[in-house]
Amino acid sequence: MPGVMDVTDAAALTRRSAEANAVLMRGDVDRYRAMIKIADDYTLMSPFGGAPTRGQISEESWQAMKTFFRNGTLEQELVQAYATSDMIVLATIERARVEVGGLPRQDWALRVTQVYCRVGTEWQLAHRHADPLANGVSVAQAAALARGEGR
Repeated sequence: MPGVMDVTDAAALTRRSAEANAVLMRGDVDRYRAMIKIADDYTLMSPFGGAPTRGQISEESWQAMKTFFRNGTLEQELVQAYATSDMIVLATIERARVEVGGLPRQDWALRVTQVYCRVGTEWQLAHRHADPLANGVSVAQAAALARGEGR
């Protein structure tokens, strides 16, 4: 029934999202892919900024992720979940301690929005937006980032 929150599916998807993103932080891309199906029209707004990417993730990109994320742990805080019979939106804070892109292991806190759509009986990740503003920045810092400064 459209418009009715499916608490059971939302709770299960919240747990699966946390588990899948935790294995991704360890570089276990194959297990992540087994847990999270990516929609054909997927969009990603990366925490590193830039233009959104659209469509399926290439095999080359999946392989690169195996070494991009390493030795990590992740805890996910659910801020809010919204659900209908065929869409679930998770607003979360992801707190990871991980090696990213060759940098030493450090804390990463991201504000994340994930949109899942039901395709048949399967939930697919249709959109992910993440930004590193979980700890907040000043208006001046935000303005400098918006102007493209400080890169």
